[in-house]
Amino acid sequence: MEKISGLTISKHNNSKRIIKIEIENEIIEKLIFPFNKFDLTALELKPFTRFTIAKSFDDLTDNKLSKLMNAIIRDRSKGCFVIGPKNITSKINDNFLVKLSTAIAHLIGVPNHDSMAGKYYARFTVKHEDKSDSYLRKAYTNMDLHTDGTYVKEVTDWLLMTKIQEQNVEGGETAMLHLDDWEHCEDLYNDPVGKQNFIWGSPKSKNIDYKVEHPVFSSDANGKPIISYIDQFPEPKNMEQGNFLQRLSDGLEESKNKAITKLPVGSAIIANNYFWLHGRKPFKENEELSRELLRIRGSFFIN
Repeated sequence: MEKISGLTISKHNNSKRIIKIEIENEIIEKLIFPFNKFDLTALELKPFTRFTIAKSFDDLTDNKLSKLMNAIIRDRSKGCFVIGPKNITSKINDNFLVKLSTAIAHLIGVPNHDSMAGKYYARFTVKHEDKSDSYLRKAYTNMDLHTDGTYVKEVTDWLLMTKIQEQNVEGGETAMLHLDDWEHCEDLYNDPVGKQNFIWGSPKSKNIDYKVEHPVFSSDANGKPIISYIDQFPEPKNMEQGNFLQRLSDGLEESKNKAITKLPVGSAIIANNYFWLHGRKPFKENEELSRELLRIRGSFFIN
């Protein structure tokens, strides 16, 4: 793998497919000035400012970072990387991490409007008590493997999740599964029910007032399986579809080939949303538990 000044690049300990990119202090120091040029309000209301900070970041690597990230995320044999500061210092606060996540995302593509948050990114906290209508914030329930964007009309090629902060956390590790490592992929992909149109809705908190129809499985340009699935949102039309979804859910959750990773605070995991599924293990119960995450998802640039 090419060496890039200011970055340490290696294979992730928990998966041969996931690349780890650590940002050295020298780059973090040089990002502070261009990041301070725009506050979060400017980034939220003026989309071009997001590209400005993305270019500032890429320029510090002689524009090699964007090439590396795009090569990884589009490569079927990899398709996922973890990126973050090598060392967390006092200068790396919440605002800095929102800007860093924004810069990374805008070197890959254009974020979708996140209806849940009403902007191009969403920040949400997982706590001990929860009254939400989604597994997203339920700390003590396993969040089963899924892809994002199943219930929206926008194209969702990729997903970025950044761990902004956490306190009093045990458990809650990220679970990842690549379709090509999944023991039951061939069996379920070849079941014609998976290619039928399913109806996909969403709970009120998502702020989407329509439903979409699409199959669970389709194929990429090379005829390889790709998936669009989350357990909470399909509305099976009949027994055949209901039973297929149960087999799919069971097959995913019993997979022995999940990559279980503990994402460090300040780091982001970015994955191709067509052949990587992601989930979260339950947390150990603690009344003081708190984890804040940032999510951006979107489409690749059309070059």
